[in-house]
Amino acid sequence: MSDEFFPRGPREQRLAVLIDADNASVRHAQAIFEEIAKLGEANVRRIYGDFAGERLKGWREVIQPLAIVPQQQFNYTTGKNAADITLVIDAMDLMHRGGLDGFCLVSSDSDFTRLAQRLREGGAVVYGFGAKKTPEAFRNACSRFIYVENLVEAEDGKAKAGTSSSSKKEPATKAVPLIRKAMEQAWDDEDWVDLGLVGRRLSHLAPDFDPRTYDCDKLVTVVEKTGKFQVERPKSGGVRIKRR
Repeated sequence: MSDEFFPRGPREQRLAVLIDADNASVRHAQAIFEEIAKLGEANVRRIYGDFAGERLKGWREVIQPLAIVPQQQFNYTTGKNAADITLVIDAMDLMHRGGLDGFCLVSSDSDFTRLAQRLREGGAVVYGFGAKKTPEAFRNACSRFIYVENLVEAEDGKAKAGTSSSSKKEPATKAVPLIRKAMEQAWDDEDWVDLGLVGRRLSHLAPDFDPRTYDCDKLVTVVEKTGKFQVERPKSGGVRIKRR
């Protein structure tokens, strides 16, 4: 079809989405793929697990609507997870095959820490999706780690009468030490620091940093909510901050 109807824009990241069905909840599936759509195009969509039993029945019901390819793995031996091993093998095959910019690892299992490290060593960006209980090692091994609770808590709050999603959020003041550390790394000769630069430093310091964790939609909102920083919006554009 002609580009007259679909004009070409900047190329989006080509991503492989690999889901550990044993350590990911199906109720987060739709929200995860909506978040991935903001990051790039999910060219590869695979899910790993033993779908023969009833335990993963929920995943079987969303596999087709979300265009996910199931990778059936029977657990022949108790305590041995064949699905995890297959996921790792596929990830390495995809990396060496080329044609992808990054990987989305959907799991809260720390066993994938080394996989995330290896994929990044190979030049790929790695987005982790998991619960807040996910071990720190796996979170920090990813380029960016996104808590699934941040993706669904707003909807859950609306669904439950009298329940506010903000009651589950962290206070903005808890982010102050991390923001200050990012400012120190971004500091130049002036007191004021460009917020965009602070944000980039934050992503390196804490891959799981997300304004939604503090019930905010933007970093500047978190900064203002703490009450510990001055915020300036120059006429030339951008936002700058400094300590009070």
